[in-house]
Amino acid sequence: MDVVLIIIEIFGTVVFAISGALVAIEKEMDLFGVAILGLVTATGGGFLRDLILGTVPPRLFTDPVYALVALGTSLIMFIPAVRKIHGGAKKVRDVLLLVVDSLGLGTFAMVGMGFAVDAGFGNNPFLLIFVGVVTSVGGGVMRDVMAGNRPYVFVKHFYATAALIGCGVFVLLRMIAGDIVAMIVGAAVIFTLRILAALFHWKLPVARREES
Repeated sequence: MDVVLIIIEIFGTVVFAISGALVAIEKEMDLFGVAILGLVTATGGGFLRDLILGTVPPRLFTDPVYALVALGTSLIMFIPAVRKIHGGAKKVRDVLLLVVDSLGLGTFAMVGMGFAVDAGFGNNPFLLIFVGVVTSVGGGVMRDVMAGNRPYVFVKHFYATAALIGCGVFVLLRMIAGDIVAMIVGAAVIFTLRILAALFHWKLPVARREES
């Protein structure tokens, strides 16, 4: 499954780098800021995954292809012609960010669990799900903190919840249909839940301060 994981992870790296770059452009950051935010968004979750699984140094530092892909994607997003497309209507920007962020969320959740399986933890459902969720939301949390936003994971629709459900689907389905099918279905579930949550404004209960 190694080749499949690498292909999926590169795809996830691209879409999450786009997500980070879009946020940086929205915040009117300079070239360095766009590159760093794209890099952190694309590689932050994988960095945390490797630490949890005991892969040290993390693959970010031993296999630079992911960092290079993330930086290259971010720099492309900084090109004036591309920024002009992004500079259109706010609604279009929001939809684009939602789609690429949801793709990255589903992709990295499955990649995280795939690496956990390959590391010999396939019989530990709790670890699989934990690693999947951390891999999928870790980079986004770092992105939002660096951009001065409250992390999506705490306030936006179904975010970590969607990842949690999709990871649970993977754990259940892999026993029936195998890892590849489970990864495809799990990623599709996460993407679908994120889009539906945005369309229908699904949210978890929110803690509000009581008026004194």
